[in-house]
Amino acid sequence: MNNKKKPEIKATFLGTGTSQGVPVIACNCDVCQSSDFHDKRLRSSLLINIGNKNIVIDAGPDFRQQMLREKVQALRAILITHEHADHILGLDDIRAYNWVQKNNMEIYAEKRVQEAIKRIFDYVFAEFKYPGVPKMQLKDVTDTPFFIDETKIIPIRCLHYKLPVYGYRIGNLTYITDTNFIPDEELEKAKGSRTLIINALRREKHLSHFNLDEALAVIAKIKPQKAYLTHIGHQFGRYANIEKELPQNVFMAYDGLTLTV
Repeated sequence: MNNKKKPEIKATFLGTGTSQGVPVIACNCDVCQSSDFHDKRLRSSLLINIGNKNIVIDAGPDFRQQMLREKVQALRAILITHEHADHILGLDDIRAYNWVQKNNMEIYAEKRVQEAIKRIFDYVFAEFKYPGVPKMQLKDVTDTPFFIDETKIIPIRCLHYKLPVYGYRIGNLTYITDTNFIPDEELEKAKGSRTLIINALRREKHLSHFNLDEALAVIAKIKPQKAYLTHIGHQFGRYANIEKELPQNVFMAYDGLTLTV
């Protein structure tokens, strides 16, 4: 019997917004005009600190701003859920870590996503490279669990409409974003998680994301001690109002929120 204690995880929400962020450009709705800092949302991303090493899940267009805000001095690796712009366009800014750490940044993604990264950042993989381009080491993600040093990562296959994407379980923490369907056998991988982070775009049904009711139904199946909603759109409403309606163990995430798992 293995009684070894799992290492403590500190998880910080780098961003909790949908692809356009909140506020949305040129939008005058109540949420976008809110002065509450809880309603200011950069593109969704999570910083995980485990064993004094930092791992980031997704690097969208706000990656540079997020790293500066949280004063992230070292970064071990980046996990990618899928290839949409709001999850990968910040990868160019790993250049600073290349320089400081004197190594290539390990980017973990499935083969299809790697091909998109190679296409978008073609100058990184060119035969004759421009000086100072980012240095990436692409690492395969499949349905099989893998390790980053001593940290075990369990990929969880989900669907973002018809696009296969990955969520990730690390110890007692499961992170699932940009998803509107999770097969039962994949849900099993998340059961036993102490903390679940899951996307809930808005109240109304959406083609490719869970809405509030659907996210709550998944939470009820997984039964975490606590659950946090992320990848939130401005149509959802204001943080202060939604928080009052949620079950006792479910919370709205917000940018800069840090959890200890």
